[in-house]
Amino acid sequence: MIVIADASCLITLENIDEADILPKLYKEIYVTPEVAAEVGVALPDWALLRESPDRTLIERLTADLELGEATSIALALEMSDCLLIIDEKKGRRIAKDLGIKITGTFGIIMQAFEMQLIADPGSVVERLESVGFRISQNLKEKMQETLN
Repeated sequence: MIVIADASCLITLENIDEADILPKLYKEIYVTPEVAAEVGVALPDWALLRESPDRTLIERLTADLELGEATSIALALEMSDCLLIIDEKKGRRIAKDLGIKITGTFGIIMQAFEMQLIADPGSVVERLESVGFRISQNLKEKMQETLN
């Protein structure tokens, strides 16, 4: 599956030393130049840069979103049958309203667990929280149900 990653996922997974999960889960991972700039460090080799040419849409989206989120959503609308990895609540809502399939960093962790790429998602969740990533109690309970 083709995915488009927003900066929060890339930064968070890098901060907990789990960025290598993404290329194990997905064949093609695209990042917009704006997201690459937001990440602030050299992207891994598996991250493919792709720009959205729809500047009008990006301009409209930046009225409510940061530039990285706006360009990621615009790119997702251009690519057929892709998944957008986005964590920010407002960005997720807008993407869903536009009919884009979404997941977040937590969803990536759970998918990696289901595919046996990580042994204990609980320890990963602890590391996520230690770097300031917020996870709702509802998601923690869903994870616990999956583990049981």
